[in-house]
Amino acid sequence: MQRIGIAPQGPVFSRMVMGYWRLMDWGKSARQLVDFITEHLELGITTVDHADIYGDYRCEAAFGEALKLAPALRERLEIVTKCGIATLSKPGNTIGHYITTRQHIIQSVESSLSRLATDNINLLLIHRPDPLMDADEVADAFVSLRQSGKVRHFGVSNFSPAQFSLLQSRLPFGLVTNQVEISPLCQDPLLDGTLDLMQQLRVHPMAWSCLGGGRLFSAPEYITLRSELEQIGQELDAKSIEQVVYAWVMRLPSQPLPIIGSGNSSRVRAGAAAIDLTLTREQWFRIRRAALGYDVP
Repeated sequence: MQRIGIAPQGPVFSRMVMGYWRLMDWGKSARQLVDFITEHLELGITTVDHADIYGDYRCEAAFGEALKLAPALRERLEIVTKCGIATLSKPGNTIGHYITTRQHIIQSVESSLSRLATDNINLLLIHRPDPLMDADEVADAFVSLRQSGKVRHFGVSNFSPAQFSLLQSRLPFGLVTNQVEISPLCQDPLLDGTLDLMQQLRVHPMAWSCLGGGRLFSAPEYITLRSELEQIGQELDAKSIEQVVYAWVMRLPSQPLPIIGSGNSSRVRAGAAAIDLTLTREQWFRIRRAALGYDVP
């Protein structure tokens, strides 16, 4: 697995990322999770993606229990986590909302460190744009966490180019990624300036829901897209259409890091093999056309 520096002064991550959003759905014991982590590490997938709210605030803790059983694994991992969303699954929250105050960010990091059984986070992201975000206050929290050594790098998730630039303007160091939804089913970031800004700054985005949350495999409206993916898969000697999709995402010039969200080891291995596939320009646009239903203007 290739490794890549995701920003000019940012961390080095694995070219593909293991996502733990649905960890609680996988039904793995702590020991089974140790084995699963070891398996994807052996594939070269060393970067893992979390958020405080995943699994109703339980995923980080489950991952931390695995690290307690095998603490040596921590030094082989780059841990990404997020904060800034308050959901009704946490007692005391009477409405779902965003919260990006200095106090909340720092408290969220302290809680994540405890749940993940680690003393530092490799990368912290603000999970969603907050209409009430005070950029100076967020920047102050980031600077404090960096100085304390509790967080090494910072970024955002689902931010527009303007929102990214606003927060960046308040920081003495660079934001190292914007984690956004990128797939044949979600192509807005390709043309709305999101990925253009990343390319301008030489920052690599992270790509979530590359497979459309699984809709790509079953929804009847994507029959044409699945057919095209299968045809291109045959041309590339790919083993599955998901490999083709990951290759489609990685073909973008901003070089996004796809997040693999499956707890099935065979699917993770299949996804990781996409690193060896390179789509031609024509193949890439065939997938674009099949997904959107129309050709280029």
